[in-house]
Amino acid sequence: MDRILFGDNQFFGVNHMSEEKARQQGMRFQDIKAVIQVLDDAYAENVKTFMCTTHERTSEICDHFRANREKYPGYKFYPCLPYAHKYANAAAELGMLGAVRSFLPQDNALGALLKGGMSLATKDVEGLAQLLIGAELQMFDGLDTPVIFLQNVATDFLLGLGFNAAFRMFADCVRERYRAEPGFITMNAPRLVKSLEAVGIQNPIICANINKIGFRMCGGMQAYEELITSGRCRIIAMSVFASGALPAQEALEFVCKYPQIESIVFGASSRRNIAQTKQLIERLTLH
Repeated sequence: MDRILFGDNQFFGVNHMSEEKARQQGMRFQDIKAVIQVLDDAYAENVKTFMCTTHERTSEICDHFRANREKYPGYKFYPCLPYAHKYANAAAELGMLGAVRSFLPQDNALGALLKGGMSLATKDVEGLAQLLIGAELQMFDGLDTPVIFLQNVATDFLLGLGFNAAFRMFADCVRERYRAEPGFITMNAPRLVKSLEAVGIQNPIICANINKIGFRMCGGMQAYEELITSGRCRIIAMSVFASGALPAQEALEFVCKYPQIESIVFGASSRRNIAQTKQLIERLTLH
């Protein structure tokens, strides 16, 4: 994995500290051209991995990169699925079975069974998961996706249920069908790693909040420090600035003091901010 990854929260109106800032960003990036310009700025600064959700507008970004692949040699996407709001909205409109049917291909046997209204409890859960993963990843066809992540809303829901076998299903599907590495986004990395190890997933790729003030770090700072220094997982640090609560220098000094943290993901809206953050990470990493 690259040391520096570029995230997508700013493009889709996500800010965990300020609803007003989220609204402003959402308005600015309504035009997909504005999104592409920022991604071009990041690419010009040699940030060539885009970690993104399967938001419906991400398909427009994928279309652009497919149509202009000669402009972006070495570019990689790290898809993060599922995009929960999409399923929640569909469930509200169509009901649970209707929502699942709407995201499945129309020409598969399981989809046909679901059309008959059969209970999900009687179906092959792994087969359904594979079909839904396939539907989510369709927008990335033809693009380089070396790591595919399970979003924290799904990861932590399964973690809470104790349904550890689902993590194995996801990992096996990603490896066998997409020749990619599985990754897991979570708000409780210490607990997740134990659950992954319980189903034979060793040295997993984990993306979790890691910041100086413990913002959204369930399990506590001590547990995170023990996990980071243990070498039991490959860590991507997100929310390193705690959604703007920490100055860049202070935030990155904290994260970069751990050589075990493999990558840092951040979002930005201007080339200046991208360049400054990248340079600061590189300088602090060298020390």
